[in-house]
Amino acid sequence: MSSSLEFADYAVFIIYFLIVSIYGYIIYRKREKNEHDAKAYFLAEGTLTWWAIGASLIASNISAEQFIGMSGEGFFLGIAVAAYEWVAAIALIIIAIWFIPVYLKNKIYTMPQFLKTRYNETTALIMAVFWLFLYVFVNLTSILYLGAVAINGLAGGDFLHVIMLGLAVFALIISLGGMKVVAYTDVIQVAVLIIGGLVTSYIALTTVGQYFGVGQDAIAGFKVLMREAPEHFKMIIPRPTATSTQLEIDKYLTFPGILSYLAGIWIINLNYWGCNQYITQRALGADLQTARTGILFAGLLKLLMPVIVMLPGIAAYVLYQGGHLPQLVGGKDGAYSAMLTFLPTGLKGLSVAALTAAIVASLAGKVNSISTIYTLDVHKKYIQKGASDRAQVNIGRYAVFASMVLAVLFTWNDLLGIGGVGGFTYIQKYTGFISPGVFAMFFLGMFWKRTTGTAAIVGVITGFLLSVLFNEYAPAMFGNETLLYTAWPNGKGGFEIPFHICMGLSFAFTMLLMIGISFAGPKVNPKAFELDTEMFKVKPQTTVLIIITLLIIAALYVKFW
Repeated sequence: MSSSLEFADYAVFIIYFLIVSIYGYIIYRKREKNEHDAKAYFLAEGTLTWWAIGASLIASNISAEQFIGMSGEGFFLGIAVAAYEWVAAIALIIIAIWFIPVYLKNKIYTMPQFLKTRYNETTALIMAVFWLFLYVFVNLTSILYLGAVAINGLAGGDFLHVIMLGLAVFALIISLGGMKVVAYTDVIQVAVLIIGGLVTSYIALTTVGQYFGVGQDAIAGFKVLMREAPEHFKMIIPRPTATSTQLEIDKYLTFPGILSYLAGIWIINLNYWGCNQYITQRALGADLQTARTGILFAGLLKLLMPVIVMLPGIAAYVLYQGGHLPQLVGGKDGAYSAMLTFLPTGLKGLSVAALTAAIVASLAGKVNSISTIYTLDVHKKYIQKGASDRAQVNIGRYAVFASMVLAVLFTWNDLLGIGGVGGFTYIQKYTGFISPGVFAMFFLGMFWKRTTGTAAIVGVITGFLLSVLFNEYAPAMFGNETLLYTAWPNGKGGFEIPFHICMGLSFAFTMLLMIGISFAGPKVNPKAFELDTEMFKVKPQTTVLIIITLLIIAALYVKFW
């Protein structure tokens, strides 16, 4: 059991790097005739296949915070954390059927453009600037920092800054080619991610089997997990009682049982997958059927993700409890790295390649979205209104480079304090406060013609303020009497409302306020979208794909409820 890489590991990683780089260059050469076509650069308009869209969605979604963070939650909570992935699959069905047709019919290419078209310029500009800051100083920095820390730990040396620069440069090479290069290299990235992740999970299960005397058999190892940690195979975390331990309360605060399914987890997923430039951009340049099939394909792949990012965490828990795993470095977030030490030479390099693929794909997708929003929604509208396609593409590339440089500078010495709270928590903390207001603004804007621009601005501000209130101030003011006993002792001398419940409360009150304000306006807002039932109809093959996904999810919940 070793944490350092050997020659064969480096060889595997170099082969991966060369394959992605050469394939990306081939794709770039094929689109050279559209070198200065802005829509081709930012959206790869009309050229992405359904499988490229689906793979790119997953590659952009899964990064170091999933590998490290969700594996850590698997160690702590168990299979309950898989709800993030399985509910995401249902959310993707909802997005494919009802959200994407609205975007495509109204020729929406960016999220700020949606807000301008549906509401007004002020709302669009406010949110464009907000998203740019969020993507650069929260998402890019945390992905880069956590990824570099994870790979540095596996490399067994003090190479943090070298790895950080290497990840940034690798992502830049892919990003400067535009959306088509990003999306098609994501196909390779997601293949490496899945293969490497499955290999790690397989080795984790066989290692458990070996240590517990049932042989190096993955199925037998999985049965050992269920026998040794039955509480880790329950989807619902029980509500604490007067006799509950602090550990049981902490688990409930992280994932509050059935209330998660009535509140926050839906807001998290629907906002992330349906109102996020970083994600929806992959589908906005395609026709409706291609976009739908790609999104549903991503939904099927999401069902597999807990096996890759969560199962190693449960295996680490069982080995740790059995005394077969040393003290975890970094607490629960050290679970994934600890399991990688069991991998043989060569396969460790494949797992590092999988982790790198996840990190680089996320970085490339993020900077491409930053470039798109800045160029189309800020620079072209307010700085250089008559910019040609050539100028827009060049501006987009400058934005890619500038955003990555900023991310590296702020990550270099952890100026934002990401290491102090953990990358996964850092992202959730700073994006979760705004999600209820943003999702309410998009949801009502799409499906209720009366929603006004004033209601949208008030809603997004109110959603943020309510999130701060419920997360930070209400527990301290009212203790465990907060909102019908939804707050619990946090083990630090105070009380805390579970994050998912805070999001649900913020969303509900924001929706009520926006509806009330909109009733003061006209019955039909002049800027409302025209909807018709035809745009929401699905083809038979699409229906079959949806039914297969839902049946798999139902079977999983029946098994682990």
